[in-house]
Amino acid sequence: MEVVAVPTEKPRYTVIVDEELLERIDDFRFENRYASRSAATLELIRLGMESLEKEQSIKLGELEEDKV
Repeated sequence: MEVVAVPTEKPRYTVIVDEELLERIDDFRFENRYASRSAATLELIRLGMESLEKEQSIKLGELEEDKV
């Protein structure tokens, strides 16, 4: 049986990183058993964005408290 890869319909783009960051991404990938570097990178982006959103909402909450 032949397996044929079907291209994804999702948007794609390229990210260029230095050797140190690539090594950190690969370490995260293997420590967390992600199937691919792309999957690990997506999770790192998601985690980073969630962290930023939480940080921003905390700062917004502090600004709201200052107004009261």
